[in-house]
Amino acid sequence: MGTSRKRLGVLTSGGDAAGMNAAVRSVVRTALDHGLEVFAIYEGYQGLVDGGPRIHAMQWDSVGGILNRGGTVIGTARCEAFRTHAGRLQAARNLLEHEIDSLVVIGGDGSLTGANIFRQEWPTLLQELIQLGQINQDIADRHAHLTIVGLVGSIDNDMFGTDMTIGADTALHRITEAVDAISSTAASHQRTFVVKVMGRNCGYLALMAGLATGAEWILIPEHPPADNWAEKMCADIRAGRTAGRRDSIVIIAEGARDSSGNPIGSTQVQQALEQGLGEEVRVTVLGHVQRGGAPSAFDRNLGTLMGHEAVRAVLDATPQTEPQMICLRGNRITRAPLMKCVEQSNAVLDVIAAHHYEQAMQLRGSSFREAFDTVKTLLRSLPHEPPPDHKRLRLAVMNCGSPAPGMNTAVRAAVRIGLDRGHSMIGVLHGFKGLIEGQIKEVDWMSVNGWASLGGSELGTNREIPSGSDLYAIARNIEKYEIDGLLIIGGWAGYKGAHELFRERENYPAFNIPIICLPATIDNNLPGSELSIGADTALNTIVVSVDKIKQSGVALRRCYVVEVMGRHCGYLALMGGLATGA
Repeated sequence: MGTSRKRLGVLTSGGDAAGMNAAVRSVVRTALDHGLEVFAIYEGYQGLVDGGPRIHAMQWDSVGGILNRGGTVIGTARCEAFRTHAGRLQAARNLLEHEIDSLVVIGGDGSLTGANIFRQEWPTLLQELIQLGQINQDIADRHAHLTIVGLVGSIDNDMFGTDMTIGADTALHRITEAVDAISSTAASHQRTFVVKVMGRNCGYLALMAGLATGAEWILIPEHPPADNWAEKMCADIRAGRTAGRRDSIVIIAEGARDSSGNPIGSTQVQQALEQGLGEEVRVTVLGHVQRGGAPSAFDRNLGTLMGHEAVRAVLDATPQTEPQMICLRGNRITRAPLMKCVEQSNAVLDVIAAHHYEQAMQLRGSSFREAFDTVKTLLRSLPHEPPPDHKRLRLAVMNCGSPAPGMNTAVRAAVRIGLDRGHSMIGVLHGFKGLIEGQIKEVDWMSVNGWASLGGSELGTNREIPSGSDLYAIARNIEKYEIDGLLIIGGWAGYKGAHELFRERENYPAFNIPIICLPATIDNNLPGSELSIGADTALNTIVVSVDKIKQSGVALRRCYVVEVMGRHCGYLALMGGLATGA
């Protein structure tokens, strides 16, 4: 048996993660497009050991209609046999039966480590198979090297080297939806809820869910609370109630622990709250609902782009190429040495086990640390008292342009961070129109309570751009309200309005203040930023709608034309098409 075409196998292993199907689809179709033959290995490494029908040749249509499905259609299973030398020998025999010498492995750190061991043993395995008479020297010579490319499919987002892993975004969606629903009940009854989320020994899901939902307390393994954490937690929640907060949500990661390394469980948190607050506390363990369901637009596109790059990495590989991991860094798909990433990920676990928590935070990366510092500020019951000699600035925040999901979240963050640093915060109503007409009001800590999950714009917004006499009115109001800085959260109208104030600084000295634009538009068409606030939510709305349309289209064998927004920018159409399989 011989083949002149390169053959590639793809498998999913470990815990399932939404977006794995998008990655499988992308690997299969990209490989076929480059003239490779592709085989899906069903049930992960178990399929590799079992061989036979579990190693199945794939065609273009074999992966049709799977983008919107959670989990993995080619299956995953724990395989003790592959941990043994005999199991890996059988796996090598099964691969060589199909003359496959390249593997794309989609899974977590354990799955990727197993693939690397398999690659290291490959030459030895070939020699054993020759001695056993199961393969001949010609096959061994043609497939002397095993190429491994890894994609991280894990809801935990715990792999060093990549900003996001396939499945983490969808899991975060599930958590935020659940916590938003729980928050409404908590607010109705003025009750405290404890929500336990997955993540193993990584606090990413708990941390980002706390940030996204406006939770009042979070517990993560990388930064254990102080020894008196139970008293501190109860005191913070009581202070929040006194300040006017009706809902109290505590989010705990499954790997949470105290400073001595002892696990902190949801029941322990519940008991501490009931004793400290003198009221009933409810616990919700979200469990595997976080894993399942249709993938988010982000995970579909991440899996697709990573799968495409994985095939390119296979084609670029030489016998000297070490296993590669496909990563997302700064919104760019890149490659990194697989085992270096795995070793660094394991190093985080080692320093956590050794109680070196500051080092663990550093190894998680700067974005993790920044998110933690931000959430520490936002979940406070009241801001810090400024030092006596602190220079207190008066900072204004406004929305401009069309409403974009996330505007309120951004306003909330700006207001609370400004107040916590000792400044006065001012809300401008209805965009530049409010700045012209003097629709300006002081905002305090609780003014923005509950805004994290609200759509639209609570401050109000419009597309009006100041000109002519408007500029004089704005200058007067900046002076009248003693505004020292202006944050404009909005779209193109906000950018143009900010530029107009900048251009007129010579004529109006009041405009000589810091003016900051924060891009917020579903169109994602603003310069200076790869992603605008609101675009991701709009993309998910498109994906949910098109999924429903496709069900009807498949049933009736009809073609549908879907028109999306975006003005003169094709971002939503392009990424929506990629995520839905248009």
